[in-house]
Amino acid sequence: MKTLLIVWHSRTGGTEQMAKACARGAAAEPGVTVRQVPAAEAQAADVLAADALVFAAPENLASLSGEMKEFFDRTCYDVLDRVAGRPYGLLVCAGSDGQGVVRQVSRIATGWRLKPAADPIVVITGAQDGPSIWAPKTLAADDLARCAELGQALAAGLALGIF
Repeated sequence: MKTLLIVWHSRTGGTEQMAKACARGAAAEPGVTVRQVPAAEAQAADVLAADALVFAAPENLASLSGEMKEFFDRTCYDVLDRVAGRPYGLLVCAGSDGQGVVRQVSRIATGWRLKPAADPIVVITGAQDGPSIWAPKTLAADDLARCAELGQALAAGLALGIF
């Protein structure tokens, strides 16, 4: 049985919705176990036990959220050189453009020698002031469908032995 690990962090619910949609898509594929682990709880052992990874993070101040950064900081050296070649996907919930998060995670993934399985999915909420930034998010069905498709594609690749 192959395992897809989704590590996520969310403050206002947008990224959590993306991670759950990804997990629903992946769960449709038989032969793959899907694990969703909040970044604060995720450990190096979780990463090492996974055959593929999805990182789901919000954009905070044009960069990776602190909680996701802490996950990477905490696990980096324990997984370095032990996950090379594994596929990964990236989900970003952003207020503006999300490209700071994409660059940061791409650099980390390059250091871990992960292989991108798909282009990052960035959902832009347009939240640009305090009240809208902190407001709970409800993402559009088509954005969540893209997240589910990523999960299904990764899981299918695992099940078929492509990854």
